[in-house]
Amino acid sequence: MTGTDLPTVLLVLGDEELLATRAVADAVETARRSDPDADVRHYAAGALTPGEIAEMLSPSLFGGRRVLVLRSGQDARKDLVAALLAYARNPDPEVQLVVEHAGGAKGKAFAEGLKAAGATVVPAGKLKGHRDRVGFVRAEIRRVGGRCTDEAAEALLAAVGNDLRELAAACSQLVTDTDGRIDPGTVARYYRGRAEVSGFTVADAAMVGDVPGALEALRWALHVGVDPVPIADALADGVRTVARVASAGRGSPYQLASSLGMPAWKIERAQRQSRGWTPEGLASAMHATAECNAAVKGGADDREYALERAVFAVVGARSGDARPGLSRAGGGMER
Repeated sequence: MTGTDLPTVLLVLGDEELLATRAVADAVETARRSDPDADVRHYAAGALTPGEIAEMLSPSLFGGRRVLVLRSGQDARKDLVAALLAYARNPDPEVQLVVEHAGGAKGKAFAEGLKAAGATVVPAGKLKGHRDRVGFVRAEIRRVGGRCTDEAAEALLAAVGNDLRELAAACSQLVTDTDGRIDPGTVARYYRGRAEVSGFTVADAAMVGDVPGALEALRWALHVGVDPVPIADALADGVRTVARVASAGRGSPYQLASSLGMPAWKIERAQRQSRGWTPEGLASAMHATAECNAAVKGGADDREYALERAVFAVVGARSGDARPGLSRAGGGMER
């Protein structure tokens, strides 16, 4: 794709965070495929003035592609809206303006004006109907290289729930851990039991040092038949994500999303979870989750014990006590 193929004005319209974040990330990635040195900048619409936006959108003396991402476009003031609509009617072909807009009544005239000026619209509204969510699951599994029937998508929705972030993570995990052909039996093996209990529940509690919460979620998940493999994967992914986000330094989730290749919601959660962690602790936790994955996927005699040890090792690494044989809070037993 060449630079002239990119839409000069892109309107991401809707309030579903996952879809909006992904649309912006895809636009940035496309621009960087066209020009690896593209200058990408993120701004909050409510904090900009017409003078600032005029300077940002004016031709660069040094050339090169620029991508300007304007978040929360519905918050733009009237003078800024007027300046942006005037620009959208005659945009610079070397500058891509990406506007995120929640799509509600607030700022509706801005969104309608961008459409009238010829902006390319990417829908990012919440999926309201059950059939829409089934379609999302099937599309998500295709997106990561798998295949899925309607029946399997229905089963995954029943097991995981309607949150698109959890569904997207579950689709990716299923395709990664199988041959990619997802049927209702595959979903039943991995996500049987209470919908809100999953490997992510266990990982989230472990990453913030909540031993009782992590153990309760782990034991219930295992009790109702959740497969140990996705639980081990979720623990490992939780540690890796916090390590990557922590090493990226400070910055808003939206600014870091394109460079890390992660959705902003995941970065924001990892930033909260990273409090209390040290680089040494994260290294120890990564080692512990790698050992757990090897044990669980290698057919260890006691896969449940491998998961429990991993939970204690992760929490111990966070607190600075990485010994594997921590005393078992919440009723666990030393083995």
